[in-house]
Amino acid sequence: MAIITSVEILHDRTVRLRFADGSVRIVDLTPFLWGPALGCLATDDALFAAVAVDRVAGTIVWPNGADLDPDVLHGDREPAFRSAPAG
Repeated sequence: MAIITSVEILHDRTVRLRFADGSVRIVDLTPFLWGPALGCLATDDALFAAVAVDRVAGTIVWPNGADLDPDVLHGDREPAFRSAPAG
């Protein structure tokens, strides 16, 4: 199980994530930012900038309750959807 220890916004919706195993990943979060909880992060710069690490959950979170699976961000698992579902 991947555990995120720090997050840094680099530009746009791209972040640098540090993991407990010592690895560092630079991830463009744009493909994940859709749907009821995450969609607003694609357009609201201030809300996106409020990203933080939840030390209990071991992942990144936002004040609106949105979070992302740290195993997907680490590259260990595929996301449930590769892009927003049609419709």
